[in-house]
Amino acid sequence: MSEILCQWLNQEVKVSRTVSPKSFAKAFSSGYLIGEILHKFELQGDFSEFSESRVSNAKLNNFSRLEPTLHLLGVQFDQNVAHNIITEKPGAATKLLYQLYIVLQKKKKSGLTGIEMQTMQPLANVRYQSMKSEAFRDQRLSRRRQNEIMAKIQAAIIQIPKPASNRTLRALEAQKMMKKKKEAEDVANEIKKFEALIKKDLQAKESASKTSLDTAGQTTTDLLNTYSDDDYIKKIQKRLEEDAFAREQREKRRRRLLMDQLIAHEAQEEAYREEQLINRLMRQSQQERRISVQLMHVRHEKEVLWQNRIFREKQYEERRLKDFQDALDREAALAKQAKIDFQEQAIREKEIHEQITVERAQARYKKHYTICAEILDQILDLSTKVSDYRMLTNNLIPYKLMHDWKELFFNGKPIYKQASIKQLPATPSAEQVIELEKRDLLDSNDYEEYKNMVGEWALPEEMVDNLPPSNNTILGHVIHRLIEKSHPPQVKSTVLELPSFAIKGCLVGKTFSGKTTALKALQKDFPIQVLSIDTLVQEAIKAFHDNEKISEALPIEKEAEEKSLPVLQEKNKESQDLQNAFSPHPVSEEALPETEDKTILSTDTNKTPKAEEVKSSDSFSELTVRAQLGAKSEKMLKKGKSISDMLLVNILVNAINEVPVDQGWVLDGFPMTLNQAKLLEEALTGYNREALELEEKKTQIPTLAVDASTSKEVPLPPSAFDFVMLLDISDNSLLDRMNYTMAEAFSSETSHEDITQRVTAEKQDMNEDQNLRDQIQHRIIGFLDNWPLLEQWFTEPENILININAEVDKESLCNKVKEMFMTEIMKKENKVKKKLEEKEAEKKEVPLGEPPPPPPPPPPPPPEPEKEKETHPQREHSKTPTAKGKPPAEPLTGKPDSLQEGKGKKGDTSLKRKGSPKGKSPGGKGPLKKSPADSTDMSPVPIVPPPPKPGSEEWVYVNEPIPEEMPSFLVPYWELIENSYINSIKTVLRHLREEQHSVVAYLYEVRTNFQQFLWRPDHKQDFVSQWQADFNALPDDLWDDEETKSELHQRVNDLRDRLWDICDARKEEAEQERQDIINESWLQDSIGITMNHFFSLMQTELNRFQDTKRLLQDYYRGMECKIPIDDSKRFTRIPLVQLDSSRDILESQLRIPLIPRISISPDSAMTKPKTKAILKGKIDYSLENVELNFEADEKLVMDTWQQASLAISHMVAAEIHQRLMEEEKENQPADTKEKSPQMGTNKKAKEEPPKKEKADKKAKGRSPPTAEATPVTVTAEEITQKEKRNELMLKIKEEHLAALQFEEIATQFRLELIKTKALAFLEDLLTKVVDVYKLLEKWLGERYLNEMASVEKLTEVARYHIETSTKIQNELYLDQEDFFINGDLKVFPDPPPPVRPPPVEKEENGTLTIEQLDSLKDQFLDIAPKGIIGHKAFTDILLDLVTLNLGTNNLPSSWMHLTQPELQELTSLVIVNSEFVDWRKFLLVISMPWPIPMEEELLETLQRFKAVDEEQLGTITFEQYMQAGLWFTGDEYIKIPENPLEPLPFNRQEHLIEFFFRLFADHEKDPPQLDYTQMLLYFACHPDAMEGVYRALSVAIGTHVFQPVETIAIIGEKSSSLTDASPVEEYPELEGNFMHEEGELKEDREEKEVEIPENANTEKVSLERLLKVFQGGKEVQDANRFTSHLQIENTYSENFVKVFQDLGAKDLEPVEVAVLLKHPFIQDLISNYSDYKIPDIKIILQRSEHVQGSDGERSPSRLTEEKK
Repeated sequence: MSEILCQWLNQEVKVSRTVSPKSFAKAFSSGYLIGEILHKFELQGDFSEFSESRVSNAKLNNFSRLEPTLHLLGVQFDQNVAHNIITEKPGAATKLLYQLYIVLQKKKKSGLTGIEMQTMQPLANVRYQSMKSEAFRDQRLSRRRQNEIMAKIQAAIIQIPKPASNRTLRALEAQKMMKKKKEAEDVANEIKKFEALIKKDLQAKESASKTSLDTAGQTTTDLLNTYSDDDYIKKIQKRLEEDAFAREQREKRRRRLLMDQLIAHEAQEEAYREEQLINRLMRQSQQERRISVQLMHVRHEKEVLWQNRIFREKQYEERRLKDFQDALDREAALAKQAKIDFQEQAIREKEIHEQITVERAQARYKKHYTICAEILDQILDLSTKVSDYRMLTNNLIPYKLMHDWKELFFNGKPIYKQASIKQLPATPSAEQVIELEKRDLLDSNDYEEYKNMVGEWALPEEMVDNLPPSNNTILGHVIHRLIEKSHPPQVKSTVLELPSFAIKGCLVGKTFSGKTTALKALQKDFPIQVLSIDTLVQEAIKAFHDNEKISEALPIEKEAEEKSLPVLQEKNKESQDLQNAFSPHPVSEEALPETEDKTILSTDTNKTPKAEEVKSSDSFSELTVRAQLGAKSEKMLKKGKSISDMLLVNILVNAINEVPVDQGWVLDGFPMTLNQAKLLEEALTGYNREALELEEKKTQIPTLAVDASTSKEVPLPPSAFDFVMLLDISDNSLLDRMNYTMAEAFSSETSHEDITQRVTAEKQDMNEDQNLRDQIQHRIIGFLDNWPLLEQWFTEPENILININAEVDKESLCNKVKEMFMTEIMKKENKVKKKLEEKEAEKKEVPLGEPPPPPPPPPPPPPEPEKEKETHPQREHSKTPTAKGKPPAEPLTGKPDSLQEGKGKKGDTSLKRKGSPKGKSPGGKGPLKKSPADSTDMSPVPIVPPPPKPGSEEWVYVNEPIPEEMPSFLVPYWELIENSYINSIKTVLRHLREEQHSVVAYLYEVRTNFQQFLWRPDHKQDFVSQWQADFNALPDDLWDDEETKSELHQRVNDLRDRLWDICDARKEEAEQERQDIINESWLQDSIGITMNHFFSLMQTELNRFQDTKRLLQDYYRGMECKIPIDDSKRFTRIPLVQLDSSRDILESQLRIPLIPRISISPDSAMTKPKTKAILKGKIDYSLENVELNFEADEKLVMDTWQQASLAISHMVAAEIHQRLMEEEKENQPADTKEKSPQMGTNKKAKEEPPKKEKADKKAKGRSPPTAEATPVTVTAEEITQKEKRNELMLKIKEEHLAALQFEEIATQFRLELIKTKALAFLEDLLTKVVDVYKLLEKWLGERYLNEMASVEKLTEVARYHIETSTKIQNELYLDQEDFFINGDLKVFPDPPPPVRPPPVEKEENGTLTIEQLDSLKDQFLDIAPKGIIGHKAFTDILLDLVTLNLGTNNLPSSWMHLTQPELQELTSLVIVNSEFVDWRKFLLVISMPWPIPMEEELLETLQRFKAVDEEQLGTITFEQYMQAGLWFTGDEYIKIPENPLEPLPFNRQEHLIEFFFRLFADHEKDPPQLDYTQMLLYFACHPDAMEGVYRALSVAIGTHVFQPVETIAIIGEKSSSLTDASPVEEYPELEGNFMHEEGELKEDREEKEVEIPENANTEKVSLERLLKVFQGGKEVQDANRFTSHLQIENTYSENFVKVFQDLGAKDLEPVEVAVLLKHPFIQDLISNYSDYKIPDIKIILQRSEHVQGSDGERSPSRLTEEKK
């Protein structure tokens, strides 16, 4: 509700102050806002008078002004409501505002102003309000008057004047009477005044009410006249009169009440006066009485005070005892609760920890799972890739491919291609980056194999013996010296001369693992300092708070402190600020040369602040280092941040520096993270392990030449610690220990402290415990996360980690730690002693082996004028292993751009070509990029043996000074050589690798395409189908004709020839296809490309040799102080194979010489490039030609190799020759010095050309130097120097030539290896291709043979069918090389199957067929439609049928032999009432066998018929009859004969069901109707007549009729005699039925003897039903002339009527069956009635057959049939 009001006030009304539900009561307590709301709705005109102040007067003013407005609106408001709102009672303001909200909303809807509302307010309300206010006013007035009267009375009573002592009693009484009179008069006057006042008020009221009534009466009458009649007005007037009367009564009652009050008051005053009188009479003065009362009071007060004090003391004592007891109880309860809480907290902690452990385990599992999933994906990729290539290469995957895939797999790279990297965008996608990484990985692997000559580049057996040394040590030394000159190594940190015996270590472990405890115990036994980081931080902050200043007495110590942080301060920005802030100037200048600029900068900026800031900074710098670090720590902590690792390490290092040098120290629980360990080690040792590892990696980068003397392993930096102890404890033990410690601390609190102190202490402890509890999980997780990294850090370079199991008690843990500490101290002492011994030994060796100081360096030579040598070998300028954006020129294109010429020179080579000074060359970026190896010491001092060999370990290298400019261009030049060499080789090897993939793919494509070509569709099947159609179309009469057969054989021969022609044509096409594949230029092209790749490798080796030669030449000439030679000759080029022969390119345009593809000798090939192309077209290509071409290619490879090796040997020879010439020139006298060099070089230029093979191979002559040093005149002093110089020159020459020869040997070896591998590669490629060509030929031949064989099979099948003269119904299928007869497809349909004849019924055992029964039924129906015939007429009919049965087949053959007496006997069996025969019963009997129904089955059938007979007519149609069904069905199992010509067996039962309907139905109606009850009465017949009658009764009534007990015995006897008398063999078909039913009957009877239900036979039966059962109504209709029958019928009906009357049935109403059956007449009738007995007619038939058999007239077949 408050939210709705707030929304209304803030959004709709928009009051001046925002209202929220929380501040509701406070906002409206002054009433100002309510006034504002009413003012906004134009209801509060005096809103300007309202005050917003919260003073009580202002509030009262506001609410008094609000009251009339709220009353006007009808809002409930009174003094109580106002008081509740002012006192901010909850809900008061809300309730008022809600009422106001509802009223104002209604007003808003009606749109009325305040005045209108006032006028519209009902007058009764107005009057009520005015009366109310008047009543209040009257009440106030009366109360005020009453108070005044009371005050006067009191004054009159109390101020009694003291009676004069001389007055008499009479005078007193007189005075008393006077006073009474006076008072009575005063009271009377007051009453009169009061009454007058009341009358006045009443008159005023009446006048006001009359005026209001008049106005109201006028208005109401005016209004009511329009709406109402006079009765209503009279009622109103009556009510008004009643109100006036009631008001008068109220006034009277009020007056009476006031009078009663006055009378009571008077009586009270009277009593008081009497008391006063008695007091006076007692003659006590008022003063005496007062004094006595005061004395009594005092005495009483004293007594009370004394009693109170005793009582209070007692209470205090009780309270103290009770408080003490309560405190004790409370303490006990609190302790108990705390203990319970503590245990619960511990359990919760463990649960949280277990949960965290589970989460961590899940995270680990997830991580492990993802890793495994990735690996599995890669395994799948590898497997699918292998299977792909197995398919591509026929299960022969090349070793190289498999090796590359394994490399990718082991490096976690995807094996399948992710994206194309041929055209890379500016920012490659992630997939492209992965592809580039894969390419780089495989390239570097290939390069390593090539460099180390392993794997694919493993040496063949013939080359293993003469393996050259792998490293050119002289060149390595030269390169190392140049790099050292170019990039001088950084200043190394100084190692202490005298190692200290003090031990340094740290103790780490989880919280509560016992670190501090163990260290305290250790400190007692050993003189060590324990440093805890927490304590140190607190001390530092305390030092800052204490303003700890620098004492001047300790400048050295402080300086040492500052020096301990140099590396950290230069590395970390924060420490840089620290250094700038408080390090003294001399230290920062000495210790930090690198950071000098930064410190100067910061000092400059520090000059700008104001004077105050400068003062504060000065005062800050006066603080000690510890205080300054404490200040920084406190600043970070105040911000809510944790102290940074850098600051912690600074604090720790500061504390370590304060420890004396000879005293050991151990850190408590520090470092906690890897970063802290790194920073601490760097601060304590000055080494950065990561930087050293990077340096090591840089030194391990594959360089082409290594200095053996300096390539030793970098020594490991000394560790910051001598040992690190880990106190290992499980998490659960840790939590238990924490809980135990807390519980112990809790229980050990002193009980004798003051309560307040204890409470505060408890609170502090609780806070600390809670903090620890909150942090413990984070601490455990932090340790578990950080420890694996720390463990690796402490164990990798040197294992200093000691694991101690901390899950033991305190003493054993301390003992373990002490033992370990003792062993570590012993180790440290041994180490230090060993180092001291080594140093002493070194000091003894140094004086012996000191080399002589080097000679003073000669002046440096001028810089080299030209640098054209560098132009060609540069491939790519970038320092990365492969320049991504600038791939080298592809050798496959055959364009002028060569492998050796890269595209990425970026202008630096052009600068060099123009002869730019070496210092400015862009290659000079090298010093910035390549950082030198800091840790290597560059002062090898080998001892010179007498005959040293250049390059050997004993050889002392010439370390003459070289010009300063030389390293600046030779180092970048060497880097360029290396990069160009490595990148070129990687590119070539990559192309070779990709070539292998393309070869595999191409050969697979050739195989699959050829297979598809072989399987292309042929049209042989069309011819075969046509032939088969013609063959089958031959007329039937010609099949056996010999001529026809010969004609057919001829046709088969023609078909075979045609098919063979097709096979031959396909074979020729396939051979042509194979020849086209062989004739394709793919093999030649791929061999040419591969040769070019290997030639490019040779060129790369050649380039490297030439570049190295130039570098060595420049270096040694620089050392000899000679001007570098201007080499104008171009580089030697190895010719590539020309792949595109169609272009005629001038040789002058080519940068790389090209040679034609097929060449006899290089000269002839070079001179005749066009003839080659002509020859190429004429050559008949076959496999022999392929092999011939391959021999030519082999020869070309050999020639190129020889050419390259010759070029190298010529270069070396030229260099040696040049050296000799220079020596000769130097040995000549000084005056001829200027001529000889020119002559020598000219001679050389003349001698060189004949040595070269071709003009375009660049002759090796050298142009004369353009600038030479001016000749120096020889003086006597310089002779000795000249001799030394000559010796030096000789040594330089020896070293130079040795390096050159080494390079020559290595390059020649490499070239030979490339040649060998190239030949092997080409041979392998050719073998693969030839194998494929042979496979194609094999497939072709097999295919042809299979096709011919299939045609042969076809002809064999055709000839067989011709000879056997049979049509070929199934399709003959000849496709490709397969032939078969398609059994699923027939070319002509099968003949239709024969129609099965209808089933026919046969005569069996004299049983009449359905047809015979129907004919008899029709005859009888014509004679007697109602079913009754005289027995004589019936016998005559049968006799006629037997005797006159000539071909009519009306009766079975067994009936033909019946004689007249036998027929008469037959008639007697079926006779009814001794005169008539029921022919329907006769047909029913002779139609047997059919299943005789049980009584239950009859009743069920009856119920079904009744259900079908919806109209309850008692008759049903044929459809209903078939729907209801009988007790048996015609669904007996029929075996279908296999022969289709045999008819199906006859289903007799099904036909019998239909026959029974025809037999019993009334055919006069349309459709025929069946009386189902009458039919079921026929079926109630039974071999036992009495049973038949009971069955009939059951059917007639519709329920089972139980036989009385007396009759059962009789039936039993009869049935037994019947079964004995009648032979069952005569009814073989009925035997089962009857026996079964008799058995059941016996069982039923036995059961009935035992139990007949009490309510048995309670159904009632009518006379009609009885007559129907006992054949009373129908028989006479066909034989009305027989009176005897009429008498019988009348007798039955009369007897039944009599029986019903006897049984007491008036009006012949139905009688109960049980009662009826007890009647003797009915019992006699049932026992003697024979119409429901099934006669046995088979006896007569069998007897006649026996007679015929004895006469010999019976046939044996009939006999056997009957036996069956």
